[in-house]
Order: sequence, then structure tokens, then C-alpha cells
Amino acid sequence: MNTPIALQLYSVREELERDLEGTLEKIAAMGYTAVETGAFAGDARRQAELFDGLGLHVVAAHVKPPIGEEKERSFDFVAALGTNRLVVPWLKPEQYYQSMDGVLQAADLLNEAAQATRDQGLLFHYHNHDFEFANINGRLAFDVLQEKLDPSILFEIDSYWVETADSDVADLLRRLGQRAPLLHIKDGPLDREAPMVAVGDGQMVFENVIAAGEPHTQWLIVELDRCAGIMMDAVARSYTYLSKFNSAAE
Repeated sequence: MNTPIALQLYSVREELERDLEGTLEKIAAMGYTAVETGAFAGDARRQAELFDGLGLHVVAAHVKPPIGEEKERSFDFVAALGTNRLVVPWLKPEQYYQSMDGVLQAADLLNEAAQATRDQGLLFHYHNHDFEFANINGRLAFDVLQEKLDPSILFEIDSYWVETADSDVADLLRRLGQRAPLLHIKDGPLDREAPMVAVGDGQMVFENVIAAGEPHTQWLIVELDRCAGIMMDAVARSYTYLSKFNSAAE
């Protein structure tokens, strides 16, 4: 396997708020050479300078959908970080994933945001959680969403949330093919309320997941929303685990 490894900085958001530079230095020392940003507080240009100084490539940026009053703010954030990938990480489940009408509204919103993103010369991705895999009128919301989205829209598949929703992430990756270039890697007990653990310490079977996505996955991105232990230790152990069978990390 030759897919490079990055870290979603949302994992260490509390550490970054306390000590931005020191935390990034520790991440680089772990072996990470790339990061994906969340919209944590601070000056994006200052962050970009730190990333560059530490040799941390910015894979993508999580932002709110770039439409309406968020449009300029989202594009400015992405531009300051110097990445060409924009990811919408969340749409309110109570608004968009409780009914078929809501799913169709989500598709319209994402299509509008994707068009604005393409106009900027950027790549647009949508990141899933478990609620996109709810059964609505006999169909998975995600399947309906995929059908209604413009084919240019890419996916950042969160492997853990797919499995937590009792869906098969390996099968999903094979079906999506080149539309899923970014793969979030997290581990835990497959319980949406329980804390997560270092990659390799939970119930996910990553050999199967990564093999299914390998023909098209461009980045494996470690992300732990919350952690049962010390987050920085879990992030370091996650990199070590993935690097054992990923020659691109050596």
C-alpha cells in the first residue's frame, strides 16, 4: 500500500488552542508530513507559515458550505492555507437527514456550493457521518444523495461512521471508485456515543478498508473526534500503526 498519511487537526483542536506551534512541532516529529485543517480559531496565514516551516503539506480544509454570507469567508480561508481541496464536513442531520425532502435539499445546497467552488478552480468534497446512512422510505439517504449530486462532487469517506451505521465501508469505496479520494481513518467500539481509540486498537478492520479504496484513495487521514486516553498519544500510535503496512509513510 502506497497511500500517504495525514492528520485531521480537529483531532488535536484543544492542544492547538493551548499551544499552536508546539503542538504542530510534535505532530511533525511523530512522522506526519501532511495535515487537514478544521476551522479552528486563529490566523490562517500564520498557520500556513507554521505548516510550511515544519514541512506539513495541507491536504484539504474543512469549511462551511461556500454559499451566501459564508462564501467569501470559506474561500479566503482555503486560499490562505494554499490548498486546492475544500471539504464540507457537516450538514445538520435534524434538518437534512430526517426525510426525503431534507435529503433533496441537502443535494441542492451541495450542488450550489460545488459550482461556486469549481468557479474558484478548487475541488469540492463532502464528508459523511453516520446519519447519511439512515434508511428513509426504504433507501439509504447516502445513496439518494449520491444520485442527486453533480458527478464532479467528490467524497471524503469517514470509514468509522459508515461502519458505525452498520454499512460496509469497503463495499462503499468500491462503488464510489475515483469519487472518494480522501479516506478518514478512525477507530473505536463502533458506538456513536463512545470515545474513540488509537487506530488499530478498536474494532475496525483497516486492511480490508484500505485495500478496497487503494486504487483511488489519495490520502489516509487520521481523525479522532474524541479519545478515551491522551489524544496526542493516540494520534502518534495511529501513525505508527498505519505506517507498518503503508510504504509511503516510511
